[in-house]
Amino acid sequence: MKILSLIPPMTQLNTPYPSTAYLTGFLRSRGLQAVQEDLALALVLKLLSKEGLANIHKACETALAGKLEQDWPSSLHSFMDQYSQYASTIDAVIRFLQGGDSTLAHRIGARGFLPEGPRFDSLEAYADEEGADPLAWAFGALGAQDRARHIATLYLNDLADVIKYAVDPRFEFVRYAEKLAASQATFDPLAEALAAPHNLVDATLEALTLAAIARHQPTMVLISVPFPGAVYAAFRVAQTIKKYHPNITLELGGGFVNTELRELSEPRVFDYFDYVTLDAGERPLLALIEHLQGKRSAQRLVRTFHRHGGTVQHTNFVEPDIAFDDVGTPTWDGLPLAKYLSLLDMLNPMHRLWSDGRWNKLTVAHGCYWKKCSFCDVSLDYISRYDAASAETLVNRVEKIVAETRQTGFHLVDEAAPPKSLKAFSHELLKRNTSISWWGNVRFEKSFTPDLCNLMADSGCIAISGGLEVASDRLLKLMKKGVSVAQVARVTKAFSDAGILVHAYLMYGFPTQTVQDTVDSLEYVRQLFAAGCIQSGYFHRFTCTVHSPVGLNPAEYGITLHPLPHALPDVASKPVFAKNDVQFDDQTGVDHDALGVALNKALYNYMHGIGLETNVRQWFEQRVPKTTVSKDFVEQALAVATQE
Repeated sequence: MKILSLIPPMTQLNTPYPSTAYLTGFLRSRGLQAVQEDLALALVLKLLSKEGLANIHKACETALAGKLEQDWPSSLHSFMDQYSQYASTIDAVIRFLQGGDSTLAHRIGARGFLPEGPRFDSLEAYADEEGADPLAWAFGALGAQDRARHIATLYLNDLADVIKYAVDPRFEFVRYAEKLAASQATFDPLAEALAAPHNLVDATLEALTLAAIARHQPTMVLISVPFPGAVYAAFRVAQTIKKYHPNITLELGGGFVNTELRELSEPRVFDYFDYVTLDAGERPLLALIEHLQGKRSAQRLVRTFHRHGGTVQHTNFVEPDIAFDDVGTPTWDGLPLAKYLSLLDMLNPMHRLWSDGRWNKLTVAHGCYWKKCSFCDVSLDYISRYDAASAETLVNRVEKIVAETRQTGFHLVDEAAPPKSLKAFSHELLKRNTSISWWGNVRFEKSFTPDLCNLMADSGCIAISGGLEVASDRLLKLMKKGVSVAQVARVTKAFSDAGILVHAYLMYGFPTQTVQDTVDSLEYVRQLFAAGCIQSGYFHRFTCTVHSPVGLNPAEYGITLHPLPHALPDVASKPVFAKNDVQFDDQTGVDHDALGVALNKALYNYMHGIGLETNVRQWFEQRVPKTTVSKDFVEQALAVATQE
C-alpha cells in the first residue's frame, strides 16, 4: 500500500502546513510507504508564472468584454495597462521570493522595476511629507532585501485581486472559498459550487492533482483540511481523483473536520471521500489501513464516518490513542522546500513571522494543559487530551529535522506550550549545544519569570505569542483565563526584556462586554505597546461555538443562543454537514462590529509605532466614554515586579 498525503489550497505560502509532515513521518515509522505533496504551493506557483498570467489576461479580457473602460475595477485597469511589465517580471519576482537572485532586490526596491497597482496606495500612509520615500522609516539606507520583499508582496497581492475579480470571486491566498464551508448547516452551497463548470483555478488544480497521482501512483490518498478556507479545494481534488482514479481510497481529516463535521450525516460527502476521520489521526488511520488490508472489520474502525447502504455511519471502536512520544518525527521529505515564498506583508518585526521564512513546525504537547478558557473548544480532543513529549524526545526530533531540511527555524504550534516543558526544552537545547531559532504560543502566566524568559532566549527563542483576549480583569475572570492584566504586563515585559518579541491575541465582542470595557481594553493595549511589553497584536471578533463552555452553558455568560440553522424548518429535514458557530443575543446590545473598526485601526498604528500618545477615544468614529484606566496602570504594574 502506498499512501499519498496532500495539502489542499489554500493554507500558507512561506512554509508547508505541518499535517502531512506529521502523518508521513508517523506512517514511515510504522513501516508504511508514505509520500506527500503541497498542492497549495503548486497552485499558486502555476498561476503566478508567465504562462499563468497569460491565462489570467485572457480571463480578464472575457470578464471586461462589453464594459466601458471607466467601469473597470482599479485592480484590473492597472493589470491590463501594465500587463507586459507583469509578464516580463513575474518569474523573476517569484524566484526572488524563493530566496534566489538576491541582487534583484536593488531593482525591486528602487520602485521602477515592478508595475504597481492599487495595493501600493497603502505605502503613501507612511510618507512624512510629499515626495519623501514612504519606506525610509522602516528600512533606511539598508534593509534592501526586506524592502524588496515587501514591495514584491504588494505586487502579488495586486495579482490576487485580479484573479479574484476576473477568474474566481472566492479566491484568496489563505481563505479560499471559506464561506462555502464555515458552519454551513447543509452541503447544498458546496455541492452547487462543485457542480459548476471549471474556471481557470479549478482547471489548474485538476491538472496538478492528476500530475501528483501519476507521479506517485498511490493506493490511498489522505487530504487534511485545517480550516474552512481549504475545504472547497479539497473537495475539488477529491472530485478529480474519483473521476479519473475511482479505485483510489480517499480519506478526509484535519482541524476543520474535527471541529465542524462531528455530527456529519450528509451522504453526498461520500461521493468524494470514502472515509472521514476525527481527532488525532494516527490511531484512526492505522485502523483504517488494517481494514483495507482485510485485517479488521468495519465494526472496529476508530472515530470514522463512512457511507453504508446510502446512510452515514460513525464507528468508534475504543482503542487508546498513540502516545505523543511515539508518533514519530515529522518529515518534509518530498516537499519542495526551496520553492516556498518568503512574503513580507506587514512591516512589524513580530507580525511578519507568520508569512516570512520557512519554519519547521513542531508540537511540544498534544492538547492544552490549561483547558479552561470559556471561549475555546475545550470539550474536543485537540484541546482536552493533554499528552506531552519529553525534552529529550523533542530535541531528538529537532536534530533529525534540521539534518533533513537544513533549516534551523522552528515554530512551536501548540495551543499553549507548557512553561515546564519549555524550561526543560530550553535546558536540553543548551545542554546539547543545539543551535536553533524558535517561537511559539503560550499563556501569559506567572510561571514565565524573568529567569525563565532569559533561559528561553539563550536557547534560541526569538518570539512568543499569547492570548491577552479582552484586557479587562472582569472579563478575563469570566473567560477563566487564569491571568490578570497586571500579570500579563509583567510577563510580557519579562519576555521583551529578554529580547523576545511578543504578539498578543486580542478579542472583542465577548458576552457582557460593554463599550466601556472596549475603550478600557484599548487603553490597556496602548499602554502595553508604549511600555515595550508587546510589539504586535491582532483583534478578532468573538465567535461562540457549540463546543465551548459559552456555547454549552450560555446562561452563565448572560446570553441567549439563536436556534442553529439545523433546527430551522427549511433545513431540519436535511442531513447535517458542518456545525460550529452559533449566533447569540447579548443583553448589552453593543454594536461590536463598529467598535472593531476602531480597534483594528488603532492596533495597526500601534504596531508601526504610531499614535501611542493619542487618546484612545480618537480612534472611534462614534462617541465613546472616557477610559477609566489610570494612565500609569502598566507602569505601576511593572514597578511591582521590580520591587519583587
